Amino acid sequence: MLARHVLPGAQITSARAIAAGAFDAPPSPIAPDLAARVATLPAFCRVEAIATPTPDSRIGIEIWLPLAGWNGRLLGTGNGGGAGRIAYEMGMVEGLKRGFAVANTDLGTAPDINATAAHPERWIDFGHRATHEMTRVAKSMVAAFYKTSSFRSYFEGCSTGGQQALGAAQRYPSDYDGVLAGDPGNNRTHVASYFLWNYASLNASAAAKLSAAQWSLVSRSVLAACAGKDGGAPGDRFLTDPRRCRFDVGTLPVCKTGAVSDTCLTAPQLATLRRLYAGPVNPRTGERIYAGLTLGSEDQPLGPVMQGDPATWPEQQFYLFHWALGDAFAPASFDFDRDLDRVDAQLAGTLNANGVNYSDFARAGGKMIIYTGLADPAVPFAEVTNYYDRLVASAGGRENAAAFARLFLVPGMGHCFGGPGVTDIGQPFTSGVPQQAENDALMTLVAWTEGGDAPSTLIARHQGDGGQPAQERPLCSYPALPEYRGGDANRRTSFTCAAHATGPAEAPSARYLN
Repeated sequence: MLARHVLPGAQITSARAIAAGAFDAPPSPIAPDLAARVATLPAFCRVEAIATPTPDSRIGIEIWLPLAGWNGRLLGTGNGGGAGRIAYEMGMVEGLKRGFAVANTDLGTAPDINATAAHPERWIDFGHRATHEMTRVAKSMVAAFYKTSSFRSYFEGCSTGGQQALGAAQRYPSDYDGVLAGDPGNNRTHVASYFLWNYASLNASAAAKLSAAQWSLVSRSVLAACAGKDGGAPGDRFLTDPRRCRFDVGTLPVCKTGAVSDTCLTAPQLATLRRLYAGPVNPRTGERIYAGLTLGSEDQPLGPVMQGDPATWPEQQFYLFHWALGDAFAPASFDFDRDLDRVDAQLAGTLNANGVNYSDFARAGGKMIIYTGLADPAVPFAEVTNYYDRLVASAGGRENAAAFARLFLVPGMGHCFGGPGVTDIGQPFTSGVPQQAENDALMTLVAWTEGGDAPSTLIARHQGDGGQPAQERPLCSYPALPEYRGGDANRRTSFTCAAHATGPAEAPSARYLN
């Protein structure tokens, strides 16, 4: 039946039932446990489609419809990086296990975003249109399959998926009733500029780059100076509030002249470190382009070691510079004044989701939870707090904004998940469905959207390793953060939400919020 369903601008290429545990997922480049995760899937109808909103578009879409136990809701899920494939491991699997009909798209960049340089319509697809097309097709499939026009729709995503979440609520406010946006790369042209700034700094010379062991030395030094003194618990291996850390780069051990060692830093390496912490600025005007590297995030995945790797990072992250500048683009000679203006003129309106006027979304009853890791080296949390502070101002104040949008900062979380903190809230990229709703950010969003109280806390959990006890900590609605009050640091009751500062104040120039 669904295979013959007619949709303008889209074609259903396959629709078939998949028995419980029988789905054979392709290997994932980021989730080695994906085969084990899909082995426990319930039975579902798998729908594959191609959307072609323009003659040059080819947007891959996949929809999974539970054959039993549908919870009456659709869940759109996001992607990572430049997409280019269906992201099964970023929310689809666990969404289906929760009873949602789930959907994902390759964002129209398959098989490789680097091959789309001569296809500006595909840039628009990647920027926002593919997510909307996925939503349109998925809603039609849900309505046809379950013979209903009455169901709720949600979206969850992190990184690129966080951009998709915010962009959907901004550009298509009736697409979703609630969105869960993690570590959002919504300021796309300028997070790319941050990556380029770091890459160019790390590769300015052979003497400028730090080894992985040296980055570990830096991170250990930061934590030794500040961990447990910023509201966290004694023994924490992460920062609870990096803004309270007054780490002095000058206290790091300095190598003797001519010496090279993993236990000290040279003068060129110290200069690189200062440049990464400072973040990208316009070299002519001094205007801030994007936040700098967060203290305490130095040795996390997707951090400076990977950001300085010529073998992987340019291919993964510099596609938009090739789109805008063509063969003239070279990382070493990029002008963060003139060249960035050219990139923004061509791509900011398509790729960036920097808008903060959510009046239509809020008026329709939409709800939004944003979360981000305080040890994220890829999307520094300062960018996210600055974005939310602008949202608050646009909404007319914190009380108005908190009625439909809340931000939760996650101490010790890297990019989207993991890290040395207590970080599991059932978010995309993680492999389990929390047993309790209070540990589940998605179901907390559902409860809020469908008539519940606005959440002031989420309870993050870390299952103990090697027989160690499980850990729980509250995550607090910004600007509050969890502070240790005494007792067993594994227990949530040892912490309370306490007011912290907003900000930080190093906001990007308005010129770079386009």
